[in-house]
Amino acid sequence: MSSATASPITIARRGLMIVISSPSGAGKSTIARNLLAKDPELSISVSVTTRQRRHSEIEGQHYYFKTVREFEALRATESLLEWAEVHGNYYGTPRDAVEAAMAEGRDMLFDIDWQGAQQLQEKMAGDVVSIFILPPSMAELQSRLHRRAEDSEEVIATRLANSRAEIEHWREYDYIVVNDDLDRAFKSVRAIVKAERLRRDRRPGLFEFVNDLLTEDPF
Repeated sequence: MSSATASPITIARRGLMIVISSPSGAGKSTIARNLLAKDPELSISVSVTTRQRRHSEIEGQHYYFKTVREFEALRATESLLEWAEVHGNYYGTPRDAVEAAMAEGRDMLFDIDWQGAQQLQEKMAGDVVSIFILPPSMAELQSRLHRRAEDSEEVIATRLANSRAEIEHWREYDYIVVNDDLDRAFKSVRAIVKAERLRRDRRPGLFEFVNDLLTEDPF
């Protein structure tokens, strides 16, 4: 059988925790959705939040929407892997789903802010690949928030005011992608994910594979 038609060799590897962050309007959620649509090896980590649901959002697909009391109960029982307060609302990552995915060697995608990224890196640094999405300019960021037409003027003003503080954390990330063109930014993020999956230290199955190569008798 030729190499062109041979079945792909599967080498066991540990799952990745792919973190994508950006200030509101810079494009992280769109890039995350596109990545999920194109990459069957990825599963989204659906966050819980106390923020009001937007008309375009679906419970359990975009977020799990909770009351403040429900969120505090999850936090008190250590049921959240990370949590943060953003724009006056709480966000967090349910622990059980992530631990199950990592145990099975599946990759998890996190669409979270810098506070959540910090907590994940502190707890599971070796498993995290962090990507920060920057806007091409502050003027374009403001324009995108208005074009989204899902937030009030007051909320948009708050998001813009906080965006500069969020951008200050860019140095804490492994990779930086400037989203001046959505298709180009998406391709950059996808290339990062593909490369990280091939890292030697993420592929424990290489030890067995190489040992078999070295002990194989081709004759």
